[in-house]
Amino acid sequence: MSMSSMTTMPRRLRCAIYTRKSSEEGLDMEFNSLDAQREACEAYATSQKAEGWVALRDHYDDGGFSGGTLDRPALKLLISDIEAGLIDVIVVYKIDRLSRSLMDFARLVEVFDRNNVTFVSVTQSFNTTTSMGRLTLNILLSFAQFEREVIGERIRDKFAASRKRGMWMGGFVPMGYDVKDRKLVVNEAEAATVRMIFDRFAALGSASTLARALQAEDARNKRGKRIDKGFIYKLIGSRVYLGEAVHKGTSYPGEHDAIATQDLWDRVHALLKQSPHDRRAKNRNSSEALLKGLIFTDTGTAMTPTYTRKGERLYHYYTSMDLIRNRETGGTGPMRLAAAMVDGAVIAEMRRIIGSPEIAARVMDAQRREDVSTDERVIVAALQRFNDLWDALYPAEQARIVRLLVDRVTVGPAGMAVDLRNNGIATLVRDLAANAHLEAAE
Repeated sequence: MSMSSMTTMPRRLRCAIYTRKSSEEGLDMEFNSLDAQREACEAYATSQKAEGWVALRDHYDDGGFSGGTLDRPALKLLISDIEAGLIDVIVVYKIDRLSRSLMDFARLVEVFDRNNVTFVSVTQSFNTTTSMGRLTLNILLSFAQFEREVIGERIRDKFAASRKRGMWMGGFVPMGYDVKDRKLVVNEAEAATVRMIFDRFAALGSASTLARALQAEDARNKRGKRIDKGFIYKLIGSRVYLGEAVHKGTSYPGEHDAIATQDLWDRVHALLKQSPHDRRAKNRNSSEALLKGLIFTDTGTAMTPTYTRKGERLYHYYTSMDLIRNRETGGTGPMRLAAAMVDGAVIAEMRRIIGSPEIAARVMDAQRREDVSTDERVIVAALQRFNDLWDALYPAEQARIVRLLVDRVTVGPAGMAVDLRNNGIATLVRDLAANAHLEAAE
């Protein structure tokens, strides 16, 4: 047989089929959108068999990835194989399966040209190696990008309209709420923690001090992480807790219930308007007298905080108003006491009572009446934790707890008597027990 009579076989062209679907919906079906795209592309490659086209067995499928980005695993693998010289032709069902961005597609075309790879769309037949093919490609991509931008504008408009109606539009669920039927509903356990943070910030005026106290209590946020200063500022600044929905800085009445009252919100934000320096100074001044308004002589006269200065040092006292006003009372009790001594004695008495078996038994009875499944070990551990918690608190927070627990301190010739608030003890141990239950559940 002569050379002229021999049939020249076409060059074998290795065809990579790329498929993509923006959402994951329906991908678990036996025959899904990616399968349909691949079937159409394989049929097209088979029709070009006479030209030497052979569909590669490797799958380049991106299910659940947007065409607005090149950050897709199968696309990255496809580019890697192109750079390795393993592909001659790329076949897709439509060009927007490969990219919806004109600039991104231009980058892909540069990769194709650099490696002598041809791009073919089954439903929009053209060849990128010709000038007419490039023109057609740019026109089609321009419309694809226009469609994507119109869809984006439509979604943004719908989102804005929904937010103005107070609807929940997804995203991270704020602490204090759960999502049911695409609506925010109050999670009572978390809502109690949210209210506690608002209340304690209103009392302290310091996010740093509150954060240290909450970390000592091992309080956690919705994600189970320890509550820090940044989380506190974000929480007390969120208008979602007033029952509002916010869109681009504007608040609208929300469909969900509020957790914080307007009065509490106003008190907290009045503090936030003050400079941190002023709040720190106020916090220091208000925390110097632990028993202010709580301590009296045995004759019923109030004792007020006073101090004297010797050099650079201040000495704090509780002084009877009778002594300050130079009045005769006939009492024989002390008229002035060192504040550190009295505060220490009151704190020691609080520790003793909180750690007593009688208190533990009383708390257990109260908790069992509310919840028969109450674990005694959790209650005991919570009460025992009070000592460590107290030592970790800052003065202003200690003063808040003293006012919660102490009803009156009376000093006289025979010594000092401390009257505690029964409801204050119940409130404190309930908070401690709630934290203990959270720890036990983790």
